[in-house]
Amino acid sequence: MAAAAVLPLLLLLAAASPASAVAGGDKQTHIKLYWHDVLSGASPTAVRVASAAVTNTSKTSFGAVVVIDDPLTEGPDLNSSTTPLGRAQGTYISAGKDEVALLMNMNFVFQAGAYNGSTVAIMGRNPVFDSVREMAVVGGTGVFRMARGYAQARTHTLDLNTGDATVEYNLYINH
Repeated sequence: MAAAAVLPLLLLLAAASPASAVAGGDKQTHIKLYWHDVLSGASPTAVRVASAAVTNTSKTSFGAVVVIDDPLTEGPDLNSSTTPLGRAQGTYISAGKDEVALLMNMNFVFQAGAYNGSTVAIMGRNPVFDSVREMAVVGGTGVFRMARGYAQARTHTLDLNTGDATVEYNLYINH
């Protein structure tokens, strides 16, 4: 096949791929999803498991350790027919003494769709009241083995009475 005929075919294949190629032969994948942190009700998905003596009098809950198993969905409404994609499993720690800032340590465990059976590991500082927070993608399994990149979080909804939150995550993953 002539070189002039191969180029359009390669461009067509690249456009149809869910992940685009980046330097070094890696793929880059962008995933937008919603993380639902439910602290209230009969079936919470986030539970405080430890705290320091100062935690209850701290304006930032400094020292609280929370374990999560939060639903991940395609859309922002947890109670609609939005497609469940998986779970965010891990911990977050209130690590800011003077500002609400969490240390996030979680795995996004994909249980449906093209990434079913794969995980993405996310770790970093989350200053909760900033409009956009950026954390590191530090690894992954399955499709995302050897992943690196970043996650951007934007609060979609936050109930200050219950602590329940829905956060939009945009993952930019090189793998």
